[in-house]
Amino acid sequence: MNVLVISVHPDDETLGCGGTILKHKNSNDDIFWLILTQASENLGYSKEFLSNRANQITEISNEYKFNKIFNLGFPTTKLHAIEFSEIITKISSVIQEVKPEVIYMVNRSDIHTDHQVAAKAIMSCTKSFRNQFIKRILMYECISETEIAPPLPENTFVAHVYSDISDYIDRKIEIMKKYESELQDTPLPRSIENIRALARFRGATVSVQYAEAFMLIREVF
Repeated sequence: MNVLVISVHPDDETLGCGGTILKHKNSNDDIFWLILTQASENLGYSKEFLSNRANQITEISNEYKFNKIFNLGFPTTKLHAIEFSEIITKISSVIQEVKPEVIYMVNRSDIHTDHQVAAKAIMSCTKSFRNQFIKRILMYECISETEIAPPLPENTFVAHVYSDISDYIDRKIEIMKKYESELQDTPLPRSIENIRALARFRGATVSVQYAEAFMLIREVF
């Protein structure tokens, strides 16, 4: 089975579905990583940060053993300023190459504007009449992005699908630690303690030790 994991920013994949990626790999599925944005000096990032980020992406890819990485290189925090058709064209080209049966994507109502634009573009790229090979589309939650959205009904993340990651939670956290610059101290949301707590809460909802939760967008079976 071909699986496409879409990150708007590197670390989205680990926060949202890191344990599930490990499960897929353990099942010998082919997993592809699509990163939409990239930091640059023009956006105020230091050379040291950029070097560290490049190393992190390599390390993370090795941890998950992705079959291939696609990096579209759109400027981070600036997706709203990019011609929407260009985003759609580039995402579509990856989908046509990979032909995934399963897609994991960011939540459409995350507080980060990049995530909102990306989610809309991804949905435009996954129309069933053009991509009949896609059998399942799942939105994952990113702690510090999903739960911070305004508490309005249209922004609610409603979990429909749960992935038991009890056997993978420790490794997920070790992988997340490689994103040193993205981690926060407790009680801030993106702390190791809170990442584990969210997985524990999601697990308790379905009576397992740890889980990741997803919103089901489409499933064909």
